[in-house]
Amino acid sequence: MIKGSNYLEALNDVKYVVFDKTGTLTKGAFKVTDIKPAQSGISKDQLLEYAAFAELHSTHPIAESIRTAYGKDINESDIQDYNEISGHGIQVKVQGKEILAGNTKLMKKENISYEEPNAVGTVVHVSVNKEYAGYITIADEVKDDSAEAISSLKSLGMKIVMLTGDAKAVGESVGKQLGVDEVHAELLPQHKVEEIEKIDQQKLRKEKIIFVGDGINDTPVLARADVGVAMGGLGSDAAIEAADIVIMTDEPSKIYTAIHIAKRTRKIVWQNIIFALAVKGVFLLLGAFGIATMWEAVFSDVGVTIIAVLNAMRVLKLK
Repeated sequence: MIKGSNYLEALNDVKYVVFDKTGTLTKGAFKVTDIKPAQSGISKDQLLEYAAFAELHSTHPIAESIRTAYGKDINESDIQDYNEISGHGIQVKVQGKEILAGNTKLMKKENISYEEPNAVGTVVHVSVNKEYAGYITIADEVKDDSAEAISSLKSLGMKIVMLTGDAKAVGESVGKQLGVDEVHAELLPQHKVEEIEKIDQQKLRKEKIIFVGDGINDTPVLARADVGVAMGGLGSDAAIEAADIVIMTDEPSKIYTAIHIAKRTRKIVWQNIIFALAVKGVFLLLGAFGIATMWEAVFSDVGVTIIAVLNAMRVLKLK
């Protein structure tokens, strides 16, 4: 769904396509693959329980995967002082204990020593009363058409950039798998905006930047890019509202389709303009020399209009 003709026009001049990773190039269908307690007094089940309680109110796919792995009902009355820290994680009290669940930035922010896991995946660190309790590793899966989407866009001469808040090893692994030109990892939402601004400074004036994302944290970036594209299925309401284009099927390959439609639409528009001006010019000259009558000019004008409309209807068949 394209929200305006100006965005359709802008797609003709796209040079940089910037993707968020989670839920955009990957399925966002996370699954807990490892639970590693760091304290002898905490079991795997207890560590998972702390994380599940902390992530109760979060809509992020990672939070949903933790709650799914926990698989039990959560008593909301056990949770107090819930605080979601953008780009970091969750701070909450569970049965009187202060629980932190989030990435390494959250641990550093709270001056908590943490373990660096070797596994490739998204890691959620957990602390209890400011003491490190362990981590949970969560794996995501690349979408079936992500590689095809990036290959198709690169065939048009576009540069592909991926931005992610995940660890560098995770981002580079996905980027290498898909053939992305640049990967920028461990980014907070405001850092993603800064990366878009850096690209904006190095591009030519006519060149446009697309940003493709799905999360609520992507809203500022969607607004900053020349064309913001949101995933309609997995995307948050805020992201869909801020976007200029919404992909209802959550398929990255639809970006190429949208650009293809935009280029064909511009081509058809120019065909109609040139054809209409040429016919009107011919009849203007014929009329000036008395060869064509006024009624012939009127009929030619109507004929040009009908032909132009029929030609424009070819856009409806583009896929």
